[in-house]
Amino acid sequence: MNGWTSVLNINPSAPRRSPPPLAVLFMLAAAGVAPASTQAGVAPSAAQHGAVAHVGAPQIIMIDPAAPAHAFPHFWEQMFGSGRAVLSLRDDYRRDLRTVKAATEVRYVRFHGILLDEVGVYDEDAKGRAEYNFSYVDQIYDGLLAAGVRPFVELSFMPRKLAAAPVRQSFWYAPIVSPPKDYSRWDALIRAFARHLVDRYGIAEVSQWYFEVWNEPNLDFWAGTPKQSSYWQLYDQTALALKSVDARLRVGGPATAQAAWVSAFIKHAATRHIPVDFVSSHVYGNDKAEDVFGSHERIPRNRMVCRAVRKVHDEIRASALPALPLIWSEFNASYANEPAVTDALYMAAWLGETASRCDGLVDAMSYWTFSDVFEEQGVIKTPFYGGFGLLAEGGIAKPAFNAFVLLHRLAHTRIDLPSPETLLTRRRDGALVLALWNYAAPDAAGAPRQVRLRLQGGGTQRATVALLDRSHGDVNGAYRRMGSPRYPTQAQYRALRAAAALPPPAAVSLQDGALDLTIPAHGLALVTIGGAATP
Repeated sequence: MNGWTSVLNINPSAPRRSPPPLAVLFMLAAAGVAPASTQAGVAPSAAQHGAVAHVGAPQIIMIDPAAPAHAFPHFWEQMFGSGRAVLSLRDDYRRDLRTVKAATEVRYVRFHGILLDEVGVYDEDAKGRAEYNFSYVDQIYDGLLAAGVRPFVELSFMPRKLAAAPVRQSFWYAPIVSPPKDYSRWDALIRAFARHLVDRYGIAEVSQWYFEVWNEPNLDFWAGTPKQSSYWQLYDQTALALKSVDARLRVGGPATAQAAWVSAFIKHAATRHIPVDFVSSHVYGNDKAEDVFGSHERIPRNRMVCRAVRKVHDEIRASALPALPLIWSEFNASYANEPAVTDALYMAAWLGETASRCDGLVDAMSYWTFSDVFEEQGVIKTPFYGGFGLLAEGGIAKPAFNAFVLLHRLAHTRIDLPSPETLLTRRRDGALVLALWNYAAPDAAGAPRQVRLRLQGGGTQRATVALLDRSHGDVNGAYRRMGSPRYPTQAQYRALRAAAALPPPAAVSLQDGALDLTIPAHGLALVTIGGAATP
């Protein structure tokens, strides 16, 4: 990385009175000198963003707005996973959803278990006749819609009285993963479920939802044998049952783990003329190459997800249905509970890598999950246990949440820039918004990344800088200083939420077209240059 130079051009705006460059502020702070309070636009917090005077030669990034650009939809923040369906009835779940909705472009939420017995959808009377109850279904979906998001309906798992066998998956809530004992009854349930949704919400609304058949049938979430062909039967009958209610309902799969089965799934659907409106699959950063690619490589955690996405993207393009949308309905840096990963600052740089590398390969990606209101391993025992959520128990923002906050501020046009660990976008008002990060493995200390942004033509530009690092937007230090309480008091929760908050961006200026930054290992910086006032 040291000495790597890229070229980017900007036509600076006319010179204006501006605060001193950020590097100057950092050096003043290091010397114990406060910047003059009369400098226009300089907040007292400008020197508090964790950067220091540079040592050695920085990486030089120069900017060219004439470079090729392309649309940059925020595919990584339009959908999130969550704990199983019934948890969405909890107040803390709904509060966390509103928090994430306010900070991101989330449009859809996906969860397991809408057909679980605890939701009460399916029962049989004393004579074995099917009985349906959509009371909790209505409350669940009403809650999502009230929060401004739509359901991404994962059709799972099997109601006990409809199961061919009482085979259960190992989650704490022990979902039944058996095929149905009678496919005609399963078909009737799916039709009744879909018809109820259309009657309640209207086809104009429900046609904008997605219906995904099952979850990870290639793992122990599906007990059919043989796994693949028995899943084909489940998919075929479910898709046809949905379409019999209304052809506008969108259905897809195979919802596999480890990017599996996609080519075979599309070939099966195309050959049998079975409806399929989208492809979905999953992968995690710590999945093994043997399981995803059938190779013996050691793929770094920051490369695995987008390599798997590219694999499936290419399989779709080479298939009989090359225009099918790809929805990555689960991803994260880890499928395990690793506090040093999912609770840690590590996620800031990892998410920057993912947003950059997966660009152009996928229609939407669903981060697993938006909240630690989540019980797959049982009732949580401490706020920070490596849970998947962006928000820990008590609504405490993890560094991953703050990374989503910063990446959300990127514009929707990306300027091509062959610089590692840098993502450049342009807003409609002409402002440039750059994300820069400093990736290192979770257990690596890592060296600071030194960067000099240089604008061709020189001049002065106003800018803002927001930095996510151990001292800004990372709650872990405050939690440790508090003694890592297993059961924080309400006062401690308030203190932790405050400690987790990102500080406002620092107002700075580029003088002679230059801005120096130091980004600590795992950190993420967002720089906005020019344009209207930014948050």
